[in-house]
Amino acid sequence: MISVALATAMRRAELLNCTWGDVDFDAKTIEVNAKQNTRETWEWLVKDTDHRTLPLTEEIVPMLVDHQAQQREGYPYVFVPIGRYDYIQNVLRPKGEWTLTDARLKVVNNFRREFNAILRKAGVKKGTFHDFRRTAISMWFTNGMSEHDVMVLAGHASFATTHEFYLAVADDLVDRARVATAQGLRQKLIRFGTPPSRDERMVDNMRRKSLH
Repeated sequence: MISVALATAMRRAELLNCTWGDVDFDAKTIEVNAKQNTRETWEWLVKDTDHRTLPLTEEIVPMLVDHQAQQREGYPYVFVPIGRYDYIQNVLRPKGEWTLTDARLKVVNNFRREFNAILRKAGVKKGTFHDFRRTAISMWFTNGMSEHDVMVLAGHASFATTHEFYLAVADDLVDRARVATAQGLRQKLIRFGTPPSRDERMVDNMRRKSLH
């Protein structure tokens, strides 16, 4: 689930309400689709947009193939544990205790606690599942995708939301370019016997500290 989140920027609710019918192994895509109340699925609405198709990488597809092979027949959801699905289907839905809000927030019990346990095991002190979405969107921008394309893939209803990500990545790019330029100039100046400037000494100190 984490790998798919990093590859697609899908939200937690989008991943937890994803069914095997949304995955196209041949086309290497995964779709974000609203769900209707049926015998096997519960109603769920997509935030901001009705539908979008996202690419899967060569690394992600075999992971999903292996995951599907381990699933029992009759369980349509990709990331909902079997026990939880049975409880929702056999207890909560028949009693009318499963709502549209539950489909967004309560598909998996104690999600935050389980996720925090994963973070601790990985040696990460603080983080949220939404950070994977932010990371994926930032990677899209870093690799040259346009704001419009990112907006479509991320499912943002507002261009302003996408632009905030773009500005954050652009600011980081400017900072990294400044450091790289200063380092290059310093090397040139030293070659010609010119002492480094105050800014160059500052960059050099920053680089030294980052190595410790």
